[in-house]
Amino acid sequence: MTVYRWVLRFAPEFAEAARARQHVVGDRWHVDETYVKVGGRWRYLFRAIDQFGQVIDVFLSPRRDAKAARRFFERAMSRTRISPVEVTTDRYRVYLSVLDELLPAAFHNTEVHANNPLETDHGRLKARLRPMRGLKRDRTARVVAAGHAFVQNLRRCFYDLGTDERPGSRLASAFSELASVI
Repeated sequence: MTVYRWVLRFAPEFAEAARARQHVVGDRWHVDETYVKVGGRWRYLFRAIDQFGQVIDVFLSPRRDAKAARRFFERAMSRTRISPVEVTTDRYRVYLSVLDELLPAAFHNTEVHANNPLETDHGRLKARLRPMRGLKRDRTARVVAAGHAFVQNLRRCFYDLGTDERPGSRLASAFSELASVI
């Protein structure tokens, strides 16, 4: 239980401290939503990765509608200060109107298997959530999903942290560097 509480307490602080050392986000995004059970109710977790596999943002919503998709895109674009030139999604009809409104010049790709990198990425998150006893509150689901995205980006070397270490100890070195900043 203590490790879980540490994750809830320190994951947002580590992610914020590392933000200045994060690599620039790419301009071709893969966007999709998956569902997670929080407190016995289904919630939708909107996620985006760029063409390199870097997790751009995660957004938890009780609904899978245009308002939630719009909030996700607005938040992701404001945090990264990037307007994507290409967005790959599934054929969910809401994305058409939201992308036409927010990114009229962007190419919207809806080919059948084009979003497979993100679908694979969903699997990694679900594999991490499966052995847990479940998420009880929306806040904890947000923190755990964002923390998972942060660690995944650290492991994939999307931060200038722990770069002089061998791959096996890169994550520990990155957290040591961040701990000295916090």
